[in-house]
Amino acid sequence: MSNWSSRLASRRAALDLVKSPQDALLLVHILAVAAAVPTLMRLPLPRVSTLLEPRRPPPGPTPAQEDRIARFVLAALAAGRPLVRRGCLTRGVTLYYFLRRAGADVSLCFGMGTSTDKADGFDGHCWLVKQGEPYLEPYDPGPLYTPMYAFPWITSGRVRA
Repeated sequence: MSNWSSRLASRRAALDLVKSPQDALLLVHILAVAAAVPTLMRLPLPRVSTLLEPRRPPPGPTPAQEDRIARFVLAALAAGRPLVRRGCLTRGVTLYYFLRRAGADVSLCFGMGTSTDKADGFDGHCWLVKQGEPYLEPYDPGPLYTPMYAFPWITSGRVRA
């Protein structure tokens, strides 16, 4: 019963963000992109990077615009289950797609680490990097994961996680 009530609460929270038709369209767009992530990630990573990057990035967003995008994406991801898969991959790719289209200077980093919980001993993680630091992450993945790939690849030094 608590699973049902938590789903209802997350859907209500997403709907509470909608104040205009543009907000409703943004929410639907976010759900469509997030639902497509598993299929999208079957493509080669350079092709995925090309598809996620805006053709002409707009000037950088204000902090308020970035915060608004993050709130909408995170609310949509929570409300979109079971259509939208859980996990860092869906979260990272969806946030990256919308933040880059708003002009944010972020990278999407993919890393690998060891895990005692997994049968093969490896675990992967996907996270955003802004100005060399983890962005919108509940913890610093750097000590646990070695960066293996990033969109766009950061050439000034190593990709900091």
